[in-house]
Amino acid sequence: MIVSRDYHIGQELSAREYHFFELQFPNKTWEVSMESEMRQLGLIRSARAAGRNCGFSRRQFLGGCAACAAGFSVLSALNATTAAALAAGEDIPAPAGPKPKIRLVFTHISPNSPTWPHIGYDYERRKKDWTSKLRKACPGVEFIVATAMNANDANEILKGDSEVDGYIVYMLALWTGAPQAIAASGRPTIFVDDLYGGSGEFLVAYAAAKRNGWKVAGVSSNNFDDVVDAVRCFECIKKLQHSNILRIGGGFGCSPEGIEKVFGTKVIFKPHEELDDLYKKADRAKAREWAGRWIREAQEVIEPSREEIEKSGAMYLAMCEMMRKYKAQAITVNCLGGFYGGKITAYPCLGFFQLNNDGWVGACESDLKSTISMLLMAYLTGRPGFISDPVIDTSKNQIIYAHCVAPNKVWGPEGRSNPYHIRNHSEDRKGAAVRSLMPLGDMTTTLEFDPDKKQVIFHQGKSVANIDEDRACRTKLAAEVEGDIDKLMNYWDTWGWHRVTFYGDLKRPVQNIAAMLGFEIIEEA
Repeated sequence: MIVSRDYHIGQELSAREYHFFELQFPNKTWEVSMESEMRQLGLIRSARAAGRNCGFSRRQFLGGCAACAAGFSVLSALNATTAAALAAGEDIPAPAGPKPKIRLVFTHISPNSPTWPHIGYDYERRKKDWTSKLRKACPGVEFIVATAMNANDANEILKGDSEVDGYIVYMLALWTGAPQAIAASGRPTIFVDDLYGGSGEFLVAYAAAKRNGWKVAGVSSNNFDDVVDAVRCFECIKKLQHSNILRIGGGFGCSPEGIEKVFGTKVIFKPHEELDDLYKKADRAKAREWAGRWIREAQEVIEPSREEIEKSGAMYLAMCEMMRKYKAQAITVNCLGGFYGGKITAYPCLGFFQLNNDGWVGACESDLKSTISMLLMAYLTGRPGFISDPVIDTSKNQIIYAHCVAPNKVWGPEGRSNPYHIRNHSEDRKGAAVRSLMPLGDMTTTLEFDPDKKQVIFHQGKSVANIDEDRACRTKLAAEVEGDIDKLMNYWDTWGWHRVTFYGDLKRPVQNIAAMLGFEIIEEA
């Protein structure tokens, strides 16, 4: 099998391996660049220097391709302009808004009174220490400090706090009555127990807050990171208030009005034609650069041609252009209806893959409920979500999350990457999509936030397998269900088929944000 005038690959090379090699070096550039690129990869030596044709074995070839799949660092260095352009990303706008302004209220009675922690306790030093730690750990939050020694103090604080986004009530001692007064205001609030100081009042006040449906999260932990994680909910809520979701084509899920009313996030509707027009105008050289990156970093490219992957690169650039134009941090496209109906020329799957890897949101099928869930959790945890059409296998106590889009940086943009394959879209066997081979042995958290219901549905499972099955969508992550798999059958008619999966045990962050939003949690397993 001849690769150029001077080099050939051993006849034992398979058709699939040849296809992978062909994608790295498109035919139009072989005569110009093949020699230097192959030599850089250590796959060949000059035929003229050796005085004969230079073959290389299957093992040598695959060893070189393993290096390619690991990142193609050598090839990336060959084109500094391309590397710099791709490293810079596509300049999606961050949500433009101020820091959340949070009232930090310390509660205690007089140090001259005998109570927990003890008479004569130095509350002023304790308040100074906690305030300093919070400001250092949460630079994205503006803290305004106050002290409440009784309910009247708390009510006076509330009167002057029209511009405050929420409250942290740090209970340093017992029986002030201030926490209940603040919680009853209906503003998002975090109760924190300074252990062995405010514990009794924390337990009583927090139980009352939950029973009354007030927007209160509770932290009773000796680990300061648990407090920091809860405080990040305020940052998440503030970012949502200054974010936009771009919706291309009609879809389903929750209502745009519900999203804006509950989260403050605006949904901007645009037709397929505007996206397709930008696709046609996209910089083809840059589209080829993105296609080359995706191909190089893939463990395997199976069905799609390089031309098809370049179309995906152009679609990605078109989506980024629209997100910049409308200052959107998330985009969701009616991809099936658009592609089947001839309204868009390429699937957005690889573009979604890239957006989610980079910390933004690309969501399938114009599903607003999944989109807002992905955006909320991205702000809260820094991790991408994976929309799926789940399958349940009771014989193995497994739920399989299946879709043709998934990230390969499940721990966030700075986290480690997992292997992926570039496949065609499963249902129609066209275009380019992703099979992500996700990490195994990790807890996953799966959910949907519904602002119309003011509920979040939730279950967890441990990732156990990447299912290799030609039927249905390309990525198929199997998880062993935590809980009752039969109960997991009960909610699909009222919540729909889609769920969004995130890596990690995120139960506590979900509980905190749900409480501060006033959402009920439905534990479906």
